[in-house]
Amino acid sequence: MHTAIASQASNDSAQFDAPSALRLRELARLIERHAPGEGIHETAIPGVCAIRMCEASAEMVHATHQPAVCVIAQGAKRVMLHNEVYAYDASRFLIFSVDLPIGAQITAATADAPYLCFRLDLDPREIAALLLKSGTPVAAQRDSSRGLYLSRTSDAMLDAVIRLMRLLDTPADAAALAPLAVQEILYHLLKSDEGELLARIGRSDSHAHRIARVITWLKNHFAEPLRIEHLAGEAHMSVSSLHHHFKAVTAMSPLQYQKQLRLQEARRLLLSEAVDAATAGHRVGYESPSQFSREYSRLFGAPPSRDLQRLRQGGILASSSA
Repeated sequence: MHTAIASQASNDSAQFDAPSALRLRELARLIERHAPGEGIHETAIPGVCAIRMCEASAEMVHATHQPAVCVIAQGAKRVMLHNEVYAYDASRFLIFSVDLPIGAQITAATADAPYLCFRLDLDPREIAALLLKSGTPVAAQRDSSRGLYLSRTSDAMLDAVIRLMRLLDTPADAAALAPLAVQEILYHLLKSDEGELLARIGRSDSHAHRIARVITWLKNHFAEPLRIEHLAGEAHMSVSSLHHHFKAVTAMSPLQYQKQLRLQEARRLLLSEAVDAATAGHRVGYESPSQFSREYSRLFGAPPSRDLQRLRQGGILASSSA
């Protein structure tokens, strides 16, 4: 399979000037304090997670990632969307503007220098409200772009993230000030080089917003037969326009997207509910066990039974953090 490398960020923190290096060290300390152990830690501020991983991943971990901004303070990671790879570290932050089925792999982390990441979930309604409040002009409708992209981490962006994380140490202030700090982060995202890509999901007349509605429908009905005419109606688009814009945003056709959702859910069922492969395939919408096994092997690299054994032996969980 051909793999397109979207961006390769350097792992060398020496590229930062002194103030940026200081900011990264402070952000790393804040994340470590609020992620005391391995894994994804929800914080007292809604939508904010502190993530710590102490070793590089042996392989891709598959999950569907919700809209979010991910800022790495230490370590590095790569995310695969269909056949595209997005590699990033502290020099770049990653944005998901829509729900996307991805593979993710930590590429730089040790017990002494763990992977440390700040994640803020994004709400299109908050983005729309900020667009109105800030008076940001509405750009002319343009062709759709990926719902996953990288942008340079600036000092201003780091300052905004640090201010939000500091509020976790003063809970009495967080209720009043955290929403303002979140708005500041969103403002910097919208003012970044790729800000228009994020702004589109807050605009009800944009192609990206319409594709996001289709994605929501697919997430809620992934086990049902796919009727492309119905999806086009959900998006208020022609069938050909839906295909074009859906692939531009997700790097996949609606059918490929549905398959990823089905297979990720089937893998979760195999891991968490101890069902057999035939049952898992049927519950996610496959009528043919052989087709399910073929497509499962194509995505995860092994048929269901062998993949399940490997996951349990390696302690690999079917979840991901970016």
